[in-house]
Amino acid sequence: MDEIMQGLHLVRRSPRGVGTLALAVRRPAVDAREVLSEAELDPDAGLIGDSWSQRSSSRTADRSPHPDMQLNVINSRFVELIAGPDRNAWALAGDQLYLDLDLSVDALPAGARLAIGDRAVIEVTDQPHTGCAKFAARFGRDAHKIVWTEEGKQLRLRGLNARVVVGATIKAGDTVRQLP
Repeated sequence: MDEIMQGLHLVRRSPRGVGTLALAVRRPAVDAREVLSEAELDPDAGLIGDSWSQRSSSRTADRSPHPDMQLNVINSRFVELIAGPDRNAWALAGDQLYLDLDLSVDALPAGARLAIGDRAVIEVTDQPHTGCAKFAARFGRDAHKIVWTEEGKQLRLRGLNARVVVGATIKAGDTVRQLP
């Protein structure tokens, strides 16, 4: 816990407004991960080839995939803090987009839009992104505990949910910028 707490200053210094797509990951099936050099975002399907569209949601009346939870987005600095520099280990977090960007509630309220690369646009939704038992098992109880602290929730250490507004191909290294 001390090591994570000492490293949070790096997360707090994430760029605000303009950052970078550090990693894109597809989840073709439960517990399967594919680190992608390029990914295709689509307003209907989310990240093409990801299993989001087949996952039921307890947050919809008919248990269909929740449209405001197409994408799970997490801060790349936090993932590196808890998983180390190996990006294959980052993918175990279960998120699709890993951004070097301030994801805090203050920086990106629900409705905020982010342009990724030349054309893609995603929108932050009001659906909370919560940690699960798998997250705790993979990164430790301390990592799981810290995401639930007041600061952890404010910084959105466990990430945020988003939906695709404008589909396009994205790739690691693309600029991510908040739209006015």
